[in-house]
Amino acid sequence: MSCGNGSRRHAPIAIMSDVHANIEAFERLVIDLDERGIEKILCLGDVIGYGPNPVECLDLALSLIASGRLQVILLGNHEEAVLSGPFGFNPIAKEAVDWTRAQLKPRWNSLTRTKSRWEALRNFPLTYCEDGVLFVHGSPRDPTMEYILRSDTEDLFGEVPEKISKIFGLFESLCFVGHTHDPGVITEESQFLRPSDFGMVFEVAPGARYVVNVGSVGQPRDRDNRSCYATYDGVRLEYHRLEYDYGKTVEKIRRIPELDNRNAERLELGN
Repeated sequence: MSCGNGSRRHAPIAIMSDVHANIEAFERLVIDLDERGIEKILCLGDVIGYGPNPVECLDLALSLIASGRLQVILLGNHEEAVLSGPFGFNPIAKEAVDWTRAQLKPRWNSLTRTKSRWEALRNFPLTYCEDGVLFVHGSPRDPTMEYILRSDTEDLFGEVPEKISKIFGLFESLCFVGHTHDPGVITEESQFLRPSDFGMVFEVAPGARYVVNVGSVGQPRDRDNRSCYATYDGVRLEYHRLEYDYGKTVEKIRRIPELDNRNAERLELGN
């Protein structure tokens, strides 16, 4: 999958993913980006799903698009499921998708804003390329549904697993992903490096290729309940963890019968 020229140093950009209708985490992220003076943002999808505020999160994302600050919102598997049906989803995720669709899908007499929000959702792209870097939600092989898991990097004989080898054959330098909610860098040698392994800052070696999972803004699953995103300047990759009022999100989930309480527990435990 060609993305043009190789990467070059530039002003830091923020790469975020998997907000999952968690407006408290999303608003905290925007505040952090303001404080850091970061003007450019890329979103790898799943703005919605699981959480209690899909309308508010989509509206915030679309307002950032309108301002020119957010360059792209990619189609995640939860957006795809809301649009086309939750095929292959577990019962908890399916219930959340069905509830989310009911909040978002316009009726004949809906407000123009509701209709335009739905139309924007329908037009989220699958992939985005810039400066030789590929951005997808899940994987270059299947942008919305395929997971690149930490366990995929492991091989009993110490070799590069076939799945990892094939994925690395589909991009030129870096491929940024979300979807697993598990932040880390995968090398061409099939090593999975957690942010704590390199002190949250990773120097990209010239000519090397990496899969970079930026983690989740709104539903972390690496046993750290702080929101997670990454910044990248063409050379330096940095992970950021943010405290936010997850208790407020938890209480809202528990007040919505259609959202399973395990969605709330995940926010508390970070898994």
